[in-house]
Amino acid sequence: MQQQQGQSGGSETEVTWEDQQNINKFGRLNNRLHELEDEIKIAKESNDNLEDAGNELILTDEDVVRFQIGEVFAHVPKDEVETRIEQMKEATSQNLEKLEEEKESIIAQMAELKKILYGKFKDSINLEEE
Repeated sequence: MQQQQGQSGGSETEVTWEDQQNINKFGRLNNRLHELEDEIKIAKESNDNLEDAGNELILTDEDVVRFQIGEVFAHVPKDEVETRIEQMKEATSQNLEKLEEEKESIIAQMAELKKILYGKFKDSINLEEE
């Protein structure tokens, strides 16, 4: 580890190309983590809405219900709507699971990079959220 004197009289650790790559990678992972948190929130809300829709469908006495397809509502048999809602819930749950797995992977990668970067730069670098 090479030390060089800064103008302030303190010592600074030289930032190598590899260090810069690790810092950049940490930044990209941090950005993706924030995107994932937003996507997870949306997926959970979607899942909750589908659950509510399924519950409302159970309570209705109608054989044909209005079902939104894109921008329009169509009259669709209740059992077909139940099937569609179940398929949509399954797809949303699978997507949510994938997002959660990616989030865990990113957190693990960031923890590893923190160890490396804090190990070298100590208090000279801040990788924590404000």
